[in-house]
Amino acid sequence: MPDDARPASDWVTAFASRLGIEPPSDEVMATLLELAGVAAHASERTAAPIACWLVGRAGLAPADALPLARGV
Repeated sequence: MPDDARPASDWVTAFASRLGIEPPSDEVMATLLELAGVAAHASERTAAPIACWLVGRAGLAPADALPLARGV
């Protein structure tokens, strides 16, 4: 991590604040990372952030979307 970089949880909290929403819990963050890992390993790495975006657009909880991603 570069000297001026923040830990991911700090960055996510600051970004959520700018968006006017609560940051995800540690459990939700872990599930999102797992979801991103499924997408990245089953396809190209670029599928990971898009998969997380799709879950948000679909209005699903990451935990509900994870089994769906594993089935692709």
